[in-house]
Amino acid sequence: MYINGEWIRTKQEFEVNNPATGEKVDTVYFVGEEQTNWAIEAAKEAFPQWASFTAEQRSFYLWRIVEKLKEKKEELAQIITKEMGKTIHHARQEVGSAISFFQWYAEEARRVYGDVIPPSAANKRIQAIRQPVGVIGAITPWNFPLSMAARKLGPALATGCTVILKPSKEAPLSSVALFKIFDEIGLPKGVANLVIGSSGPIANALMNSKVVKKISFTGSTEVGKILISQSAQTVKRVSMELGGHAPFIVFDDADINLAVEGLVKSKIGSNGQQCVCPNRIYVQEGIYEEFAEKLKEKVQSIKVGNGLDEQNEMGPLTNEEAIEKVQEHVKNAVHLGACILNGGKRLSDGTYSNGYFYEPTILSNVTDEMLITKEETFGPVIPLLKFQSEEEVITRANDIEFGLASYFFTNDLSRKYRVSEQLDYGMVGVNDAIPFGVQVPFGGVKESGMGREGGKYGLDDYLDIKMISVQI
Repeated sequence: MYINGEWIRTKQEFEVNNPATGEKVDTVYFVGEEQTNWAIEAAKEAFPQWASFTAEQRSFYLWRIVEKLKEKKEELAQIITKEMGKTIHHARQEVGSAISFFQWYAEEARRVYGDVIPPSAANKRIQAIRQPVGVIGAITPWNFPLSMAARKLGPALATGCTVILKPSKEAPLSSVALFKIFDEIGLPKGVANLVIGSSGPIANALMNSKVVKKISFTGSTEVGKILISQSAQTVKRVSMELGGHAPFIVFDDADINLAVEGLVKSKIGSNGQQCVCPNRIYVQEGIYEEFAEKLKEKVQSIKVGNGLDEQNEMGPLTNEEAIEKVQEHVKNAVHLGACILNGGKRLSDGTYSNGYFYEPTILSNVTDEMLITKEETFGPVIPLLKFQSEEEVITRANDIEFGLASYFFTNDLSRKYRVSEQLDYGMVGVNDAIPFGVQVPFGGVKESGMGREGGKYGLDDYLDIKMISVQI
């Protein structure tokens, strides 16, 4: 752990293993409620000075972070691949994303504006200013261990907040590497603190503390609901980026090749393990067979293996539990009448024997009654569902509690606007399977969360609005 500018060891060690080989990558030290409270106190003590810094001063530190991240880009990518399995190509993209977030908020730090409000009396002057919320608890997942940390830490530090970061114990090493950078550049003590360990004790300390004013969480809807409930006890602000179950709709007037390319790129990028992955693939009946055939041809060419091998396009899943969930979904779908067009089993022979590998899989004849259409698979399985009309597919796509990302492909200009407005999701990609970027708002509706990360919108959840009325 890194608390108040110091690296601290504990008696409890935890091994981080490579999911492709089972080999030990490194060891981290687990903390509990007591040490988390130390971190909260350190962030509390650091907050007044950090908040009083000018925007240019805070921006200076963020630019230093950007420079160091660029210097260590390959080292960081190697760490990501070793700790969570994605290919080195995608790990490099993730490091690039982390750099972009810190760079963006180094610039945005200088654009926290307020307002002068016309008064209702001649002898008054009214202002609205925005000030940092205070101490922040940030909880990040294992699937994007570096970029998720950057997406929370960037705006928090830019606005003048101080932070306690809890990364996933499945992939904590990239966060350790990031905090080594904070140490190298001389980030003031207590401004950013790192705690690694089991979720319960750390979350309890963060949620019970009156000092922590906001929680930013990326993870499952189930855990998010618990945190929202706990936040009521101290009336904390929360921003939640929770589960998704993205529909991917292909209309019969779409560019089929573009849709296939986009689907595979979006689904396979992190081995199917991201909340914005296409999970329900609705294909209009007139092009269903052609689409399935082209998709099968594309998927069969995917090279699966250790993410450190530059030749491979897909790595392992993160652990045995992930494998079991994928197997459960495929088994249930086949039992209810789905057909396996490609894959459908675990890879366990030869070079795959010590890792958590699963074949990229395509299922046809999938129906709405199957488990895979109701739950997020978080694996490399592509279920194909047939539909007839635009009205039908919008109803089916929206008929779920999740509302994070959605995608559709069409060449009909009117439909592009019509369907975009009717899909009940926080993000819509139109002929674009990867519509995300540092400058855009990322977040969902319904049970997929609240608040937005990214772009100018990412500052809002870290700022309070204060009204000042002066009688003259």
